[in-house]
Amino acid sequence: MSFLELVDVHTHFPIRKGIFGGITGLVRAVDGVSLRIEKGEILGLVGESGCGKSTLSRTIMQLQPATSGEISLEEQNLSTLEPSAIQRRRLDFQMVFQDPYASLNPRMTVYSALAEALCQRHQALRSSRSKLVSKVGEVMERVGLDARFMRKYPHEFSGGQRQRIAIARALAPEPKLVLADEPVSALDVSIQSQILNLLLQLRDELDLTMIFISHDLSVVRYLADNIAVMNAGKIVEYGPAEVVFDSPQNAYTRKLLAAIPRIQLSA
Repeated sequence: MSFLELVDVHTHFPIRKGIFGGITGLVRAVDGVSLRIEKGEILGLVGESGCGKSTLSRTIMQLQPATSGEISLEEQNLSTLEPSAIQRRRLDFQMVFQDPYASLNPRMTVYSALAEALCQRHQALRSSRSKLVSKVGEVMERVGLDARFMRKYPHEFSGGQRQRIAIARALAPEPKLVLADEPVSALDVSIQSQILNLLLQLRDELDLTMIFISHDLSVVRYLADNIAVMNAGKIVEYGPAEVVFDSPQNAYTRKLLAAIPRIQLSA
């Protein structure tokens, strides 16, 4: 069985209208998604805004309950776990969001944010301040940040540095799976490549499995082993990155590829 397996997952939202809030229909945000992701793999999940990518990621994270279907991590069906068990298991899968400034608490220093995440996995660190400080420094340095700045607040860092902090916070509980939801779309192009290279490095060093969500196929091609193309809540194409790019089978995939900017050199 695969490291992460989704079997016919649906996530629907009721449409309510009128003063009594009667249900008049359903939004099928995720509509029958089945996927298998192997240990150490980076899956690129791509599609236009509103296609269901973020809802699918929240469903995998158990932040949004699935309407039906099965999500299994290491052969354990997450959909059947009690809330307390989900809370414990969530240490194994963490999320990196699009906007690092919005996802980081502006009132917490980098030290406080990372220390809180570290202690979720290692409660013993709470009783040793020196060990906790040392561990926070290690996590910061792993993502390319100077540990001397751990007492600073998020607003004192650049956008790229804030995203590194967000990645460090996701890594602190030592997860097995990281879901990255548009983690570079808010960054300058020059910074994007640095973050992508960092994610690849972390995957190799920590044997992480990743789902990288993006609307930008060119970004996903650089990073992903396999690509799943999503449209209207469904996976319309799936395969190795080079195959999807070189021989797309679905018309929607071809549309996305055609939208990638290309530089034309004059004669």
